Amino acid sequence: MNEFPLPGGIGVSHLRAYDWEAEDGVCGGSPHLHLACTEAYVVTAGRGAVQTLSTGGYAETPLEAGVIAWFAPGTVHRMVQGGGLRVTVLMQNSGLPEAGDAVFTFPPEVLADPAAYAEAAALPKTDDGAKERRDLAIRGYLPLREALLDGDPEPLRTFHRAAVALVSPKIGDWVPRWQAGALEATELTGAHLKALADGDGSHLDQSGVRVATPSNPDGYGMCGRRTEYDLTSPVGGERVLDQEGRQR
Repeated sequence: MNEFPLPGGIGVSHLRAYDWEAEDGVCGGSPHLHLACTEAYVVTAGRGAVQTLSTGGYAETPLEAGVIAWFAPGTVHRMVQGGGLRVTVLMQNSGLPEAGDAVFTFPPEVLADPAAYAEAAALPKTDDGAKERRDLAIRGYLPLREALLDGDPEPLRTFHRAAVALVSPKIGDWVPRWQAGALEATELTGAHLKALADGDGSHLDQSGVRVATPSNPDGYGMCGRRTEYDLTSPVGGERVLDQEGRQR
């Protein structure tokens, strides 16, 4: 990982919510959850909503410029387009979602077959592929929502168990990603605090501006067209500038 990642080792992307209508008449993205990461939406333009499923029930939270909404692991979320919705996403534990921390609400028979799930969840290359993935997630999502509206959280808990079974074999890969990301960022702060307590400010010599440009300006995300940043290596566009704005 870079020596100076974004604060807390978070991931950042920008989303333009999909405006394709789903079978329930709602325009938006693919419902999914994260198992180890909290996600935040910082709304920068337009309007819409985020639909969420948790064991506490179903909710629809309005989104408009200036709103920040975030959800803990286990919260199924579906971004809904209301008109020109633009969101900056802040993701805990950068690298884990890309490694499989996000699980779509596909129907149970797909979730039960790791190969079928991997095929259905693969990164799409076209609008039609993204719609197909979204619509499959909606087919599994709507029964979960209906059950919660009827006061029954057990189908959601069943989905949680299926999601855990899917990702459990991947944890050996996740741990070093977390150690080199969020954990390393936290430990770096601890080292700085210890040095400062000892009167040592030598780390201040490494000051400067880090700049990143998109590694993929128009990808297909779960909720919309996604501007992506690779913040784990200089390949993603990170560079260090001196006081006059020149690259070091």
